[in-house]
Amino acid sequence: MGFFKNIINSIVKASRPLFIFESQALKFLLKSDEYYEFPISGYDIKTRHDPFVIEAYTIKSSDLFLEHIKVHSDSIWNGQPRSLYEDFFKSELKLKSLEILEREDIGNYEFTTYRVNNSFILHMIYVWEVHKDIFILDTKGKLFSSILSQLKENYTYSYENDEKGEINFDISLVKNNAFHNYFNHDGG
Repeated sequence: MGFFKNIINSIVKASRPLFIFESQALKFLLKSDEYYEFPISGYDIKTRHDPFVIEAYTIKSSDLFLEHIKVHSDSIWNGQPRSLYEDFFKSELKLKSLEILEREDIGNYEFTTYRVNNSFILHMIYVWEVHKDIFILDTKGKLFSSILSQLKENYTYSYENDEKGEINFDISLVKNNAFHNYFNHDGG
């Protein structure tokens, strides 16, 4: 009986989403199998639509911008999602430079710190699941350092004294898919 219980528990764990937005909080599944909650307030949420997407939305607050994209099972990205999003971000904001200062990959989480236009720091958290990608731009580093310190022992946030920027990023990769072909139907 213990063997079947272990299999069922493994299936249940594998089916739990890594990211949830509910009750005015961003929730992230961490190693402890519990969700870390990060409350947000004063945010604007917009639903995004595309023929290749099941669910998509953006959330914008004073310190965060999040884009959640869940594509159909018969859809495919036309490149690596994080790289496409970086290029999209750089192009849409007409940035001169986007220098990577730090990158940490832990399971289905990627944490990247950028120096933007040689002037300020910006953080991106990329969370990926099967057919679902979440991109979070964090201008102050609060969410970035909180999650990363929970996932990586002895992590020290070293950008406390660096200039933090503000972004007015109210666009969507999903909204621009028709023009740039970020993802489409998997013809295979």
